[in-house]
Formats: sequence, structure tokens, C-alpha cells
Amino acid sequence: MAKNLLIVESPAKAKTIEGYLGKDFTVKSSYGHIRDLVKSEDAIDIANGFTQKYEVPADKKQVVNELKKLAKEADIIWLASDEDREGEAISWHLFETLGLKDANTRRIVFHEITKPAILKAIESPRKIDYNLVNAQQARRVLDRLVGFELSPVLWKKIKPSLSAGRVQSVAVRLIVEREREINKFKPEAAYRVVAVFTTGKNREVFKAELPTRFVQQSDAEKFLNDCADAIFNISSLETKPSKRAPAAPFTTSTLQQEASRKLGFSVSRTMSLAQRLYESGKITYMRTDSVNLSDTALDAAAKEINSAFGEKYYQFRKYKTKSAGAQEAHEAIRPTYFNHHTTDGDSAEVRLYELIWKRSIASQMSEALFEKTTAKISISTRKDELVANGEVLRFDGFLKVYLESSDEEEENKNDHNSENAILPPLTKGQQLNLRDLNATERFTRPPARNTEASLVKKLEELGIGRPSTYAPTISTIQNRGYVVKEDREGKTRNYHVLTLINKKVVKEQKSEITGAEKAKLFPTDIGVVVNDFLVQHFNGIVDYHFTAGVEKKFDEIAQGLEDWTKMLHKFYEPFHQEVEETIKTADKARGERDLGIDPKSDKKVSVRIGRYGPFVQIGEAVEGEEKPAYASLRAGQMIETITLEEALELFKLPKKIGVFEDKEMTVAIGKFGPYIRHNSMFYSLPKGVDPLDVDEKAGIEIIENKRQADADKLIKSFKEDPEMRIENGRWGPYIKSGKLNVKIPKGKEAAELTYEDCKVLADAAEKEPKKPAKKFAKKK
Repeated sequence: MAKNLLIVESPAKAKTIEGYLGKDFTVKSSYGHIRDLVKSEDAIDIANGFTQKYEVPADKKQVVNELKKLAKEADIIWLASDEDREGEAISWHLFETLGLKDANTRRIVFHEITKPAILKAIESPRKIDYNLVNAQQARRVLDRLVGFELSPVLWKKIKPSLSAGRVQSVAVRLIVEREREINKFKPEAAYRVVAVFTTGKNREVFKAELPTRFVQQSDAEKFLNDCADAIFNISSLETKPSKRAPAAPFTTSTLQQEASRKLGFSVSRTMSLAQRLYESGKITYMRTDSVNLSDTALDAAAKEINSAFGEKYYQFRKYKTKSAGAQEAHEAIRPTYFNHHTTDGDSAEVRLYELIWKRSIASQMSEALFEKTTAKISISTRKDELVANGEVLRFDGFLKVYLESSDEEEENKNDHNSENAILPPLTKGQQLNLRDLNATERFTRPPARNTEASLVKKLEELGIGRPSTYAPTISTIQNRGYVVKEDREGKTRNYHVLTLINKKVVKEQKSEITGAEKAKLFPTDIGVVVNDFLVQHFNGIVDYHFTAGVEKKFDEIAQGLEDWTKMLHKFYEPFHQEVEETIKTADKARGERDLGIDPKSDKKVSVRIGRYGPFVQIGEAVEGEEKPAYASLRAGQMIETITLEEALELFKLPKKIGVFEDKEMTVAIGKFGPYIRHNSMFYSLPKGVDPLDVDEKAGIEIIENKRQADADKLIKSFKEDPEMRIENGRWGPYIKSGKLNVKIPKGKEAAELTYEDCKVLADAAEKEPKKPAKKFAKKK
């Protein structure tokens, strides 16, 4: 038996570390946390200093038993969980649960899984840091208390099965408030003037723009008319050097933002991939709010830049973390080996690794040097001047490797603003030829909806949450149904363009799609109702400053400056009183809103949250009178913004649209969207088709198209069993037997298989043991 037992959180990390240590070490995984608070209400003894009652979950008992056995046989036990508060808490849980002793237990930390880092950690072990453990306990206890006490209030006052959390509720509030800003926003129009000029003999083309915009169409038209006979000259020409510095290396937050913008990854996917890269020894620890690079890393980056790009591309930089609450002295996220420009693994891991490598290496590279030119163009008939901007890259520096994206770029992707182009050679006083001149009506933009990444940025700016909380927070608010991440189609909007053609102004109306959204976060109706209830009755919980203040308190506990039980008492006592008061006095909250009167029945139309979601109601539930009519809201509709007209439209469905093959066709909207019901079969409407526009002819076409698609999919069916079929799938032919999909073995032709062949293959697949789901060590 090995003399040393080293315990880490994940099997992938264990496997990597085992390769670095000799036969004297056994490396095992705890698979994350090995115990948690009991699920019952007595998990925390508030009166007795917030003492916690823990249990080992059933799925961890085997792991704990194995670790206990190995720990008894080992001379020294090394606790090597992650280097942050949660990692410290995991080591403490292992120490307590395995019954370890101080004398032969060592705590080690490292921020990269490389042989030198592991050996260095073993040379300098320490004891468990109880300040960090207490900070983590305080967070866990506080969050449990908030969840356990708030959730029953929501069940009684809104609807069953709801839940609330400290950081999650603040995240929902940010999204609700942003949505309300957008709903209130009234776009303002103004005309943007752009001219296209050519120079003398070379006829080189460039653009210039009027710095001011015209609110009135008449003013824009007058400007164009004034320019009909004008002479245009370069009135001033200014050229000056400019430079751009690279961004700092990645923190958890900036990695999540860039991976979203550049790679399209969700926050949780980014963290999952980063964890795999870390555990296989390819990058440093991925939960950090530090931009610092170690001296070893700085030396390695310098060496790599000098050899790969040359000395002129290298520039030493030491970044300092601005975040006041930065947790522990971590490094930024960087590759463990700078000379590895890429890595192996699946394509997503490779793409994320390369992003991290580029950002890290660029942070130590020279500034990019530009030459910016601004040309002002006089108009002989007006006092206004047009402005042309140009930019020439003189030295690429860090841009050779990497350019940071921004949320503003994402929002302005389709904007009509011209970029800084390269201007042709120009001289002061030079006369220009006007080729085109137009004034285009442009509209102000509402505030941008949050993406997952921009929400992380906002939470970080407000000091809410920490690197380890961003991903689970964003997953939780979506899983709870308070927020949805989805694409939304835009609406058509008309705009006007005035163009100077043959010295006359030609007016034209064009249309554009506006308000289209991709992977944005929208509050749901239940999210809005819960948020408003919490803001009204528990403002402290969802107050940004208060929540950020709690995070500071955790930091103070971690530094040994604050007693964790005193901090919890200060929070809990007023909070508990608020809970009791709210249960007694608060009214039920359903987000109810009166929309007006139904012109047909003269009854009130209202909208509210029901047991199964938001719905519109015509009439009141009065005994002895006709029951009210109900209709569910459609996707994208909200209680706050639905109009009376839109609400009444919902009662037009389901509607009968005609007869096909002697059976009625009915259009309706179900859980999965609009559909046609015909002869007990359901046919989904194609995307973008409004169910109210579908008539008999369109209905027949939809049904026949679906039948044809099904026929093309079907290779073979069997009269012995209608549920047994051979179909064409995404990855080729397969056997469908009821709900079971069966792979066709290599070398067998799908069309030649008999019913007996299919039955044998289906029976074998049914008996085959199910593969266990892959386990990743994840933090709770």
C-alpha cells in the first residue's frame, strides 16, 4: 500500500496528477463535495451559533467508504482540492468525514496541474485555513436560510413550487428592470447624411459624414438641395499617431464574456470546457478574479513571443487586479505551457484553449500603432463641414495574435455607421468631386437586452457573486423558469432615404427588420411577478448594494476580520421578522392587469398568472352565471405589455379551417407551438406562419407536405408490427421499434432487413445494459 494518499475533487485531475507522482502516492477523487446540509428544516441550528447538520448522500457513500479505508492505511493524507474557498471547504469536509488527524494531514494548493507545480505544493504544505472555510460556510448557511424561508412565502402568496435565492433573485431583477427600460423606450428618428467623394485623376473613392443629424425631414432635404451646386474642398487635414494596448489576461468573468462573443458558448459550457482543460493540465485554475501572471509565466511568455514573432513584438506588462473583493492570490487564466499554441481534445476544447492562449500571449506583446487622419470638407453653400476619418495600421503588435470583442460591437453589427477606412492621399485646399449624397432616417436604439455574458459583466461590476457563482446563478434562473434564453424575430419598420440625383432630391421609403434578438435573456411573467413581490416585501434581498455588501462581509470573514456567526445574526434576525410579517400581511400576487372591455360580450378582459402560466380571462367567475373564457398567452407575449387587441386575438383559436378527406381541420396552439389537428393527427405549422392566417388550402398543403416528408423518411414498414419501422435519420438508416432507436450493424443493408432481423436487433438492444452517465466532478 502506498504511504501517501492524495485526494482531489475529480477523476480527470487525479489521473493527470498520478502521472507526476511516484509509486509512493495513491491519487483518488472525492467527486466534488462528499457531504451537504441535510434537506430538512433542522439543517441549521440558528440558536446554537448556526451549527450545521450534514449528511453523506447515498451516491457518495461508496466513495467515502473507499477513502476512509485508504486513509487508515496511509501514513500521510494530502488534501489537494481547489485553491479557492469552496475548495478549502471540500478539504474541511473530507477532514471531518474521514476522521482525519492534524498530525498526518497536509493541505496543499496549486493553480496549475503541472509536475513542477504539484511537486512544489508537496514541498510546502499547510493546515486547513478555517477563515476560508468559515467564509464558505457563511455563504452556504445564508443561502440555505434565504431559500428555505423565502420559498414558502412565494408558495403562499404567488403559486406552489416557486423558489428564491439570494444572488439569483438579484440577477432576475437586473433582467426584469432592463426589459422595462426597453418597453418604455420610444425610438427617436433623425437623418444621417453621408457623402461619397472621388479625387482628381485617380478617381479614388472615400466617404464623409455630417457630424450632426437632422431631426426634421425638411431640414435634411434643404441640406441636400443646398449641396446640389456646391463646391467641396478639403478645409483641414490632421494626421496624428495613435496606439492601442492589449487587454489583460482572462479572469473567469472576462473568459465567459469573450467565449460568448467570439465562440458563441454559454457561460456554463465555457466553465465545463475550462474545467476539463484545467484538470488535464493545459490551463491554470479557471475560477479567479485576478489578472496577475506569475514570474514563471511572464518569463515563458517573453521567450515564446521572442522566438515566434521577434523581439519587436515583446513588451513586458504587469497587470494588477482592480476588483476590490478579489478572492485569494490567484493567477489569471493562462496556458500552463506558452509554447503549446494549440491542444488536442474535442473541437470546443481546442477553440477555448486557443482563445486563452491568444489572450495571454497578446497581454505581453507590443502596442498596435496606427496613424489616424481626419479630413474636414467645406461646402461652399453652407457653414456645415463634412468629416472623413481614416486609419492606417503602421505596426500590428499584439493584433498579430488577438483582438478583444465588446458587447457594443455585437449590438452595432448591423448598424450603418462606417468604420475608419483608409483615406486616399489628400491635400489641404484640394477640390473634390461629389459622387453620391444621401440622408437616411436612422432611429435611436433601446438599451440592449442581456446575453449570459453581459449579465456576468454586470454582476461583477456590481460586486455581486464571485467567479464560482456566475455560471450556476445563470443556469438556476433559467431552470426555475424566471428567465428564458431565446431568439426573437424582429419587426418590419419603414424608414426614409433622401438622395441627391441630377441636382434633385429623390425621396424613397424602404423597410428594415428591427428588434431581432439572438440568444438574449428575457424575463418570464412568473419571473416578473416574483421579482416585484420580492422588491416590495424583501427589498434587502434584491438590493444591489446590500447584496454586494454581503459579498464584502464574506471577504472579511475569509481574511479573519469578521466573525461569521455574528455576521449571520446581523442578517438573519431582521430578515426572519420580515418573513413572518409578510406571511401575515401581504396580499396574494398574480401580476393581474385589466386590459379593457370585450366589445362582443361587454365583459372585462384581464390577464394574470395562473397555476399553469399566464392567461387572459374574459368575464368574472360568478356563481350562477356563464363561466369566464380563458386563453393562454403565446410565446413572446407578456402580462405587462399585451394589449386588449392582442388578448382578444387569442380567443380566435382554436378555429376550424375546413374539411380534408372528409375530416375537419382545426388550427390551435399547444405546448410546442401552433398546429393543425386532423383525423387525430397533429401537424406543426412551419416557422413564421401565423395560425390565424391559415385557411383550408394552406392547411391541406401543410398536411400533404408533412406526409411527403414522413414518406421520404420511411425506408420500410412491417405489417406484423406497425411500430417497427426502418427510417432514414440524421446519421443514416436506423430501426425504430416503439420508443427505441436501434443502430443497424455495419455490412447490413437497411432495405434488405426482414421483420425477424429487426426484432432480433431490437430485442438485443433492449437487453443491453445502459451506459452510466459520464460523471464530472462538479461543485455544488
